Amino acid sequence: MKTLIIAEKPSVGKEIARVLGANQKNKNYIEGKEVIITWALGHLVGLKMPEDYKPEWATWNMETLPLIPEKMQIKPLKNTEHQLKAIKRLAQRKDVGQAVIATDAGREGELVARWILEYSKFNKPVKRLWISSQTDQAIRTGFKQLQPSQKYDDLYDAAIARSEADWLIGLNVTRALTVKYQDSLSAGRVQTPTLAMVRKQEAAIEAFVPETYFTLEIIVDEQAASLVEGAPQKFHERIEAEKLADRLSSKPILVKEVKEKIRSSAAPLPYDLTELQREANQRYQYSAKKTLNIMQTLYERHKVVSYPRTDSKHLTTDMQNTMKDRLQAIQSFASSEVKEVVKKGSKVTQKGVFDNSKVTDHHGIIPTEERPRPEKMDQDELRVYRMIVERFLGLFLPAYKVAQTTYWLAVEDVTFKLQQEVVLENGWRQVEPTKSKKQYKQGEQLKQATVKVKKQLTKAPNRLTESALLQKMERYGLGTPATRAEIIEKLISSELMERKTTKLSVSPKGKQLLTLVNPALVTPELTSKWENSLEKIALGQLKKEAFLKEIKKEANRLVKEIKMSEQTYKDHSITTKICPDCGELLKERNGREGKLLVCSSTSCSYRRFKEPKISNRRCAQCHRKMEIHEGKKGKYFKCKYCNLSEKMGDNKNKKITKHETKRLLKKVNQEAQEEVESPLALALKAAMEKQGN
Repeated sequence: MKTLIIAEKPSVGKEIARVLGANQKNKNYIEGKEVIITWALGHLVGLKMPEDYKPEWATWNMETLPLIPEKMQIKPLKNTEHQLKAIKRLAQRKDVGQAVIATDAGREGELVARWILEYSKFNKPVKRLWISSQTDQAIRTGFKQLQPSQKYDDLYDAAIARSEADWLIGLNVTRALTVKYQDSLSAGRVQTPTLAMVRKQEAAIEAFVPETYFTLEIIVDEQAASLVEGAPQKFHERIEAEKLADRLSSKPILVKEVKEKIRSSAAPLPYDLTELQREANQRYQYSAKKTLNIMQTLYERHKVVSYPRTDSKHLTTDMQNTMKDRLQAIQSFASSEVKEVVKKGSKVTQKGVFDNSKVTDHHGIIPTEERPRPEKMDQDELRVYRMIVERFLGLFLPAYKVAQTTYWLAVEDVTFKLQQEVVLENGWRQVEPTKSKKQYKQGEQLKQATVKVKKQLTKAPNRLTESALLQKMERYGLGTPATRAEIIEKLISSELMERKTTKLSVSPKGKQLLTLVNPALVTPELTSKWENSLEKIALGQLKKEAFLKEIKKEANRLVKEIKMSEQTYKDHSITTKICPDCGELLKERNGREGKLLVCSSTSCSYRRFKEPKISNRRCAQCHRKMEIHEGKKGKYFKCKYCNLSEKMGDNKNKKITKHETKRLLKKVNQEAQEEVESPLALALKAAMEKQGN
């Protein structure tokens, strides 16, 4: 009998097939003597939408709300139904005796495979492959240590509970808001409090009033000491600060007290996904989504890092024996650093990193035993990989030690503080050597004081960066390391939040949404409580039925609140332009290829680009790229510089340039790396676009 193995995606399936020696390739699977390897394409099955339960639920109106199905059911997703049918045929083969779930080792990966098996009516034994890296060794070891799928039933329950909760809260609240205020207004149990965090920071900036103040400092041997005692540390008027400066100027300085201490700091633990995303955002301005995509490539294609979607920073005790192999693997990538570690004995100095009790589904992110091939990585991949390697090497290096000396200097009845630091041992930190500074003894009298008045201005709080928002989401337990990037991207794509370089802001539409949506969804406390409940379900400490019962009650209450609300809404996307088909006003929408103008009437389907789309067609006169316009006879090219127009002919036989080929391949590869949105999100987005137009 053969074993049916279900991987998360084709690339992973092909690697598993290679390692297991299966080489009989088919369109939807690869077969070997004892195994059949097939794959999902993200989710192949999703929760049914309202219209699948009752025909009257297809219409968006208040009378049908809230939508609470008696029992939630699943259905195939249209775009990937061909692959689902192929897996079902394989599952029903008489020579298949068992299945192995080899999807991503986490909550969503469990849901992907279990729903496929449920849809396929698979009633034979099922085992689970649980690995933290995609190396050949890890795959072989994983298949020797397969576990019964029942061991992960609680994780599956948590995944179902999360999916159904998002359906019940997100779909009902979004539909209620959209119907009541006649605009596509998306809300959810995680995205709305996340949006509110960005808005709270903006409100603090808007309420901020800058204040000028003055401080004093004394200069001692080219070192500045700050005022700490005997006078106000801040003066509102310059004249007050100058009076004190005049009194103290040229007076002798007494070293009143000296304190010395040695400060030692061990190297930081390996990254979890959220911290890695935060630091990549700070260093290279990468979005959380981009960092996750890079990590997936390093994990799946290059096989040089461990499983990325982890919330742990520690390692398991059984990994101690693998540390030297990992160190050898990165020797060619970071030769000088590895040599230094080898000189010190190649021993892990951070013993606290090995702690089984602090490892959840997966350990912290570290290099694998696979030797990296930098020539096959792009710049972004190299940058992120180097970050992970640097963290890993720190585990073998001594602590960073610094001698800190604090002096309290008295000028008459006023005390100033001076601090000096001398690095004793660089350890894991790479720091520039500091110049030696003059030291003083207690009771020593120094030369006359030079007093300076400094003008200062209070600074407004900064707008949240993606790094800061990820930190807040983690603190309040909003989402998981794997979903936080998608939540941020969804808020931006639904035009509730905007990203300007590295800073995040709330759009006018987002600001209004936060005044219209239920107060319980604006603060993170309720959502944090739900996320904690999901963790308890995964640990077997709470039944999913009890959690979903509470969610259904909350969905009822939230819809009732929206129905009773007396808030008003102004659609900021409405323009002054008139629809040529029906005479209603046009409103602005963000499309994949630029801004669109769509009719505000739900019964009219008129739409056009706000600005003409730029084509790759070159003008015959000035050779600049031409715009695409649409007239009565269809689309045509027009040069805005020469006003030259050309018919849009048949370009099927036109030879594609090398530049265009490279650009298209890059685009396809990027799209292939991106995580597929959840089926609920895709269906809801499609329904809202239809409703909004």
